[in-house]
Amino acid sequence: MKISISVGSAYYDGENWDDVVAYVQAADRLGVDFVWSAEAWGMEAVTSLGYLAGVTEQIRLGTGIMQISARTPAMTALTALSLAQISNDRFILGLGVSGPQVVEGLHGEAFAKPLGRLREYIDIVKLGLNGERIVYDGDHYVLPRPGGEGKALKSSIRPRPDLPIYLATLGPKSLELTGRVADGWLGTSFIPEHADVMLDPMRQGAESAGRSLSDIEIQVNAQLAVSDDVDKLIDAARPGMAFTLGGMGSAKTNFYNAAYSRAGYEDICKEVQRLWVEGDKAAAAAAVPEELVLSAYAIGTEDMVKERVRAYATAGVQCLRLGPRGKTAADQIANLEEQVDLIKSAVAS
Repeated sequence: MKISISVGSAYYDGENWDDVVAYVQAADRLGVDFVWSAEAWGMEAVTSLGYLAGVTEQIRLGTGIMQISARTPAMTALTALSLAQISNDRFILGLGVSGPQVVEGLHGEAFAKPLGRLREYIDIVKLGLNGERIVYDGDHYVLPRPGGEGKALKSSIRPRPDLPIYLATLGPKSLELTGRVADGWLGTSFIPEHADVMLDPMRQGAESAGRSLSDIEIQVNAQLAVSDDVDKLIDAARPGMAFTLGGMGSAKTNFYNAAYSRAGYEDICKEVQRLWVEGDKAAAAAAVPEELVLSAYAIGTEDMVKERVRAYATAGVQCLRLGPRGKTAADQIANLEEQVDLIKSAVAS
């Protein structure tokens, strides 16, 4: 089982950047395989990786994720090539469509037909990574711009056709696309006992492209936490799950809510979202049942967490994604050391 970490968040402002650097450097020393940088309306995903490339040695550096609405596909290709160049080819390009509140509210772009946009976006990015002149005639992107003075250009950076592209997808059609074109999946809302909800569409997409599911690295967010006080862990996790079900995206478009609904929690998802949208966040959190928390997160006693880690492995997950836990860098590093040891022990037993 590989291990990855996430840094940043929707709200992250970079004020404790030195702590983040220390945490990632510790992960590098511990042999953690990947670090993924998030973005939404706080620090964006690229700048941090450029810095981290210079202060780490082995850990792979990935955007988790770059929002396709925030950059043209050609600029994303140039950014990926640039980060690969300065990191000695440790960069992985993670892409996603984000959601309508961010896309339309922050970037002023249309969110309609996100799957078609993502498909064309990847096509153009791959042209750039391959060192080809960027010429494209799609429903959403046409390059060069018709009727203007532009001409087809190609990157002057050395091509990297094998630069990995990972996708953060949740809907069945977007999961199929992941299976067809991606090297990896940055998964959330994943319940090992209902892995087919996510992996079956991905498998279908892979097979339609002459590939297999084994060609795609499956990484999922584990939310790992250990304590003998299991009730306290569950209560601490409820508000985050309520936000996921009620506050991510919009009341009409919440991919996370839809994913958990497909896994058999539709009634719960509807109720939590209703309470959240009505403004009663405390009631929304209280409505999250213990069963859902323990199914979706790797939390509990050490034995419980080890069992969940093995469940992920049995379901086909190759990498668990962890987040920093603790108020100080020292606390976070100590916690990461424990998490790494626990995961390795779980899969070895």
